[in-house]
Amino acid sequence: MPSNDVRILLQAAVPTVAVGAIAAVVSGVVAGGEGAIGAVVATLVVILFMGIGLYVLQRTAKSLPHLFQAMGLMLYSAQILLLFIFMAAFRDTTLFNPRAFALTLVAGTLAWIAMQTYAHMKSKILYVEPDSSAPKHGDKPEKTGHSS
Repeated sequence: MPSNDVRILLQAAVPTVAVGAIAAVVSGVVAGGEGAIGAVVATLVVILFMGIGLYVLQRTAKSLPHLFQAMGLMLYSAQILLLFIFMAAFRDTTLFNPRAFALTLVAGTLAWIAMQTYAHMKSKILYVEPDSSAPKHGDKPEKTGHSS
């Protein structure tokens, strides 16, 4: 993964982990050990789903740049749908508190999306690759176009 991609991943993952830790403490106080476990599981699910999504999106941008925007929209739609399916599948579980799980899943997802958006806005990504054959400072450019 290029350094810019790693930077964006870290700028999204670290605040999501912080939100998950806060949610685990609050859930542990409110709902006991099951609440804390639910919050930790939800945080791991968000980081896994969104991290895989970011990886797929970055690979798509490099290999098929003309599909980047459509892939991003489809990917986020699929991620949100999978998170809702995951929430519905564990709605009646006794392994952890489902309410703490659901609330942490939503909070973690919102934190990830907000921080990934912020990281993309602040990153300095070239839209056009500089041409290495361009004249250097001091070289005279070739004359092109009509000579009159």
